[in-house]
Amino acid sequence: MTELLSLERPVREGGIHALPAPYLLFLGDIVEPGYAKTAFGLRDWAGDRCLGEHALPAATVTTGLRRMTPAEAAAKGARAMVIGVANPGGLIPPAWMPALLAALDAGLDLIAGMHAQLSTLAPLRELAARRGRRLIDLRVPPTDLPIASGRKRTGRRLLTVGTDCALGKKYTALAITRGLVTRGVDATFRASGQTGIMIAGDGIAIDAVVADFAAGAAELLSPDATPDHLDVIEGQGSLFHPSYAAVSLALLHGSQPDLFVVCHQPGREEMLGAAGYRVPLVEAVIEQTLMLGRLTNPAIRCAGVSLNTSGMPANAADRAIAWTSAHLDLPAADPIRGGRAFERLLDTCQA
Repeated sequence: MTELLSLERPVREGGIHALPAPYLLFLGDIVEPGYAKTAFGLRDWAGDRCLGEHALPAATVTTGLRRMTPAEAAAKGARAMVIGVANPGGLIPPAWMPALLAALDAGLDLIAGMHAQLSTLAPLRELAARRGRRLIDLRVPPTDLPIASGRKRTGRRLLTVGTDCALGKKYTALAITRGLVTRGVDATFRASGQTGIMIAGDGIAIDAVVADFAAGAAELLSPDATPDHLDVIEGQGSLFHPSYAAVSLALLHGSQPDLFVVCHQPGREEMLGAAGYRVPLVEAVIEQTLMLGRLTNPAIRCAGVSLNTSGMPANAADRAIAWTSAHLDLPAADPIRGGRAFERLLDTCQA
């Protein structure tokens, strides 16, 4: 997959270009691929900065990159180990500590976007100080965030929304941005989560913001722009998820999207991390997004549907895309597969 950073606005101080690379991606002990979306996102969209992966024996998930110890990665030129996991609650389990300490001992900095911050863990802080290494926490929101004003901003905005978590909202936003820029459209990817920030160079981790200020942070994420400019905003969570609907709603109200694209994974039946909660129908997400989004943008409309067909053979994926488009009377595509279906989705995003 091609690098997207060259399509972005200049990176502010402290952005991705200032981070120490190449990276060793740390997968911890996870067995659920959905929780490794940070590692997969960096592999797919910043692959030139990813040297290998490191995982604990219990892990069953892999990015397909070469397995390395921190010492081996440092010998190959790695400068930092990135925690490539976004687990429930954003915690750093005690079982990870030996690997994190080993990375510091090997001369690597540590980068994380977890809710739990590296700098608050005494063993890491003390060893980093002794070794002259950095602990870089990305999930730290800006200070002095405003509450949302609801003021209509100039320019245009597109938000990716989902039937569930971890099914392609970031990938869809990145692919749409790349596709539109290739067409000559003035478009910018706006990152609202840890992986997106690592890829784009800046952004705000919306789920780390105090609730009263989350919609205000979303307003800052996509400021006033020229009338022909389109901000493509990375969505978070799902309006139907019992754990994360609040951050999805704040992002919807604050971003004031003119357009939204619904992201869905065919075959997924149960919400990730929420046993007993079924994944809603795409049409239910469209209806709910329109109803709630009209508060801050009465002209909001659905541009189409993005399907994550990564686990399907090509013929089955084509059938799912065609059925969804016909059933909803909207463009549907898998942005990663591309093709004519994706070009039709880009047409409606550009219109």
